[in-house]
Amino acid sequence: MATSKSQRIGIAIILVVTVIGTLGSFAVMILAQDNQTKEAAKQQSALADYQAKYAEYQNKVEAQDAELSSKYYDKFKEYAPRVGEFNLEENNKELKFEDLLVGEGEEIKDETKFAAYYIGWNPSGKIFDQSIDEGKLKSPLPIADGLKNASLIEGWKEAMKGMKIGGVREVTIPSDKAYKETGQGDDIPPNTPLRFVIMAIDMPAQIDQPEYPASLMQGGGLYGY
Repeated sequence: MATSKSQRIGIAIILVVTVIGTLGSFAVMILAQDNQTKEAAKQQSALADYQAKYAEYQNKVEAQDAELSSKYYDKFKEYAPRVGEFNLEENNKELKFEDLLVGEGEEIKDETKFAAYYIGWNPSGKIFDQSIDEGKLKSPLPIADGLKNASLIEGWKEAMKGMKIGGVREVTIPSDKAYKETGQGDDIPPNTPLRFVIMAIDMPAQIDQPEYPASLMQGGGLYGY
């Protein structure tokens, strides 16, 4: 059956609308891809900038650590031979400390800001943590908010008060002021007293760490995770 003129016009209009709609969809897709490409490039640039700043930050930290190690390593390593076995029961009753070297700096109080190098070992003489690493000192432990607010075991907080900056103190901490009934890993079983040699030093200059760009955290960052 032949189509009428009005029908043909209607079909033509439908075809035109379909073509325009298809072309519009392609245009939207192309625009979206272009925007995605631009956004990816923007995020890539932000990431590269952050990585460069973080590398600079790490270099500054390493330089500071090297300078401090050069200054304190020879003095601190003299106390490494003090590591050895000690009696568990006899040293699990009360907090004890001895000044091996009296410092000439500020006396440490609850609010004092300072840093520390240390060697920690258990009754069998096993070192579970220390600042010495292959002939140099690692980053000192920062106590930037003072002993009162520091995330330290209670024995450290109590034993370091009254110590002077630049000094070295040997500390024996009973388990109830250390890791108590829970312990800490294989080297610190439950109810284990601990012994430390601690050197207190002035708080090093703060090196600000660059902030991770907020644009990379939104929507999962550059790679979507």
